[in-house]
Amino acid sequence: MNFLIVEDSEKTAEQLRKGLAEVSINSDVAADGLRGLAMAKEKDYDLMILDLMLPGIDGFEVVKRLRQAGKSTPVIMLTARDEVHDRICGLQSGADDYLVKPFSFGELCARIQALLRRGQVLQQDEVQVADLTVNFFARKATRAGKHLELTPKEFALLSMLSRRAGEVQTRLRIAEAVWNLGLDANLKIVDVKLAGLRAKVDGPFEKKLIHTVRGVGYVLEDRYE
Repeated sequence: MNFLIVEDSEKTAEQLRKGLAEVSINSDVAADGLRGLAMAKEKDYDLMILDLMLPGIDGFEVVKRLRQAGKSTPVIMLTARDEVHDRICGLQSGADDYLVKPFSFGELCARIQALLRRGQVLQQDEVQVADLTVNFFARKATRAGKHLELTPKEFALLSMLSRRAGEVQTRLRIAEAVWNLGLDANLKIVDVKLAGLRAKVDGPFEKKLIHTVRGVGYVLEDRYE
């Protein structure tokens, strides 16, 4: 999935981006209203997280113009203003939900889940591959009923592979999705982290689920060997 974060606080935007990456959601970031609106019109995002107070045009105006342009991207509006009038204005302008700062990341994830379900942008909460179960929003993984102790990056890596089970993921694609690295990055980090993840997911079990595709990347799948 791909989200758009429109937030002028660099720190908040980065916290949101990192948090979403840990549940295997990629995010683009815009720091002002006009740029955010342009990006939202240009690309079909699965969801937009939109701050209210922005340089250029505010969040009300962004979502209003977005709807006028015929875009139905689900929008969660973030703001420090918690007056009832502000909430009503936010929803009337076309936002789908309204979250008052400060908020917990867990609450934001719950609202994202609810909104995606409501909008029929179906996103599975949980994926099962053989006896491996990954619950994305609970950030839990089990194998044969046993809890897997994973670091945040290992969980993000497992989330990406399990969401695309059966599809080979190149090392570059993994690096971009999990570490936000580009073409010039040293991709050895992918191999190192995959080895650590594989030791936890496959190490204690006879049946292996993470497979190396030589010269390409990795795939998570239940193979009949």
